[in-house]
Amino acid sequence: MISDLLNEARVKMEAAADHVAGEFSTVRTGRANPQLLHRITVDYYGTPTPLQQLASIAVPEPRLLVVQPFDKSTVSDIERAIQQADLGLNPSNDGSVIRIAFPPLTEERRKELIKLVRHMAEEGRVSVRNIRRHSKSDMEELHGEISDDDIHRGEEELQEITDKYIAKIDNLLSNKESELLEV
Repeated sequence: MISDLLNEARVKMEAAADHVAGEFSTVRTGRANPQLLHRITVDYYGTPTPLQQLASIAVPEPRLLVVQPFDKSTVSDIERAIQQADLGLNPSNDGSVIRIAFPPLTEERRKELIKLVRHMAEEGRVSVRNIRRHSKSDMEELHGEISDDDIHRGEEELQEITDKYIAKIDNLLSNKESELLEV
């Protein structure tokens, strides 16, 4: 029973860490990253459609993204969706492709982005701690069914798992911070 609870907690904590990594990939750095556009949805004939389904995204240069729509009639819709996504990017189109140049980040903008990723990481850590709290209370509910020693061992192992995933999130955060500080 305890091992089932620990495995469930491990899976949920892994999902929380993956979510934080996904959130980090949407934060713009000085480099062009196609992941930035993965959250954008375009109004395609009245239906919100993910950008990846309407266009291919290429990185020909470190500071340039090129969005090549499969259907040329969607160029202006895609350009509008990118502008409305509030990524601080200014797309330009030539009628067939959309080019997105990434200007170098200012020092002030870097500091804002670092605050943002720290907040994202803290949300991830809180999520991991909540998973630990729920798992611990589930273990304590087994009090009459299994021995106190087994519950205690399970709680210690749960704490080790929690520490591992919090360290993973901290590692992701330090990598993202160094990426943001890179000029």
